[in-house]
Amino acid sequence: MDTARKRLPFSGYSDAYALPSIIRCETNLYLAQFAFMKLLPAKYIIEQALARGTLTHGMKIIETSSGTFALGLAVVCRERGFQLEIFTDPVMDKGLENRLRSLGAEVFIITEKAKQGGHQRSRLDALQARMRHLGHACFWPRQYETPDNPAAYKLFADQISEMLGADVTLVGPVGSGGSTCGTIERLRQKATGARLVGVDTFNSVIFGQPDGERKLRGLGNSLVPKNVRHELYDEVHFLSAPLAFAATRTLHERHAVFAGPTSGASYIVGRWRARQYPRETVVVICPDEGHRYVEAAYDHEWLKQNACLNESVLLDTPATENHPSTALPPWNRYRWNRRTREAVLNWRMLHGEPR
Repeated sequence: MDTARKRLPFSGYSDAYALPSIIRCETNLYLAQFAFMKLLPAKYIIEQALARGTLTHGMKIIETSSGTFALGLAVVCRERGFQLEIFTDPVMDKGLENRLRSLGAEVFIITEKAKQGGHQRSRLDALQARMRHLGHACFWPRQYETPDNPAAYKLFADQISEMLGADVTLVGPVGSGGSTCGTIERLRQKATGARLVGVDTFNSVIFGQPDGERKLRGLGNSLVPKNVRHELYDEVHFLSAPLAFAATRTLHERHAVFAGPTSGASYIVGRWRARQYPRETVVVICPDEGHRYVEAAYDHEWLKQNACLNESVLLDTPATENHPSTALPPWNRYRWNRRTREAVLNWRMLHGEPR
């Protein structure tokens, strides 16, 4: 109590909520729950740009995002006094849009979908057109390619290693690649054997699935982000939306952890890994809380209407697939073995069947 009383107050919201709470929920299974994880890279990217002089006051910040990276930028821009424009698509939920506007951001919803790359491509095209109009009066954080995105997670990695040691198995969803790649790079500086398990969804091109519609948001991509360093991953798991939603509710029911579907997807993989390898310390990244999903993942009628209701007993074990391109729902595991994306995909093209 004396230590708690002496602790200084946080200087702002972004300082208070940038790092997660580490929660032990089984013998060797830990959850790292963020309020919303993308606040950490948003804060770091803006701070680094200000330090370098590539961002100065009076410039407008513009970005493409349909999720919490936009919210992270909005928080930091409100604290720092910057104007923000977000280019998104209809998948952004109204609650998030309202919160962005309340923080002063302008939100542009791009309804047209590009033939190649889907909404993510059309959003980028709209953003780049806006950049040409603004010229040097704008700054684009480039979350999918700036090295400052993964670099931001050094703080998170140090938090893990101080509490649990660096020789852990990190399990996390893969979207921009920043959180999983940045965290494991830092952990492996202290423990080269630290393991990385990526969690993706079907119809995401990141690890070689064919592109298609995805009901599970917050992970996966129609483009391959530069910040995804495939050679860092030991294993990749693909999960369906119904299974991820079921796992999200299970996480809340069993452990009172109120989180979003990407957290549920990572939790079911991390739980399997912790039980399969009881000597490992497994740390699961839970990217955000569940408030945005009360009327979706936590709502029986919404799940039923969207064909995402899974009332069966939660799966305990994934199927193990011979190649990521042929993985099928509801849950598939692939041993990536720290190879490049080209090495994995080209093996199948050259030999017909992978190793």
